[in-house]
Amino acid sequence: MSVKELETAIMNLSVKELSELTTWLIEYRQQVWDRQIENDLEDGRLDALLDEVDAEYEAGLAKVGR
Repeated sequence: MSVKELETAIMNLSVKELSELTTWLIEYRQQVWDRQIENDLEDGRLDALLDEVDAEYEAGLAKVGR
């Protein structure tokens, strides 16, 4: 199914169905994001950033709260 076909199908949904789809999409996107972060951590792509955070914390630059 193409994106255009999906768009057409979505435009034909009832308000309730659109709400259900929106909820599902948000949850699905969060799951994809979580897997991406896990993969990046496993592959070491976040090591430099984590090292920087550790260094700032150890230097007393961390702030609690907002």
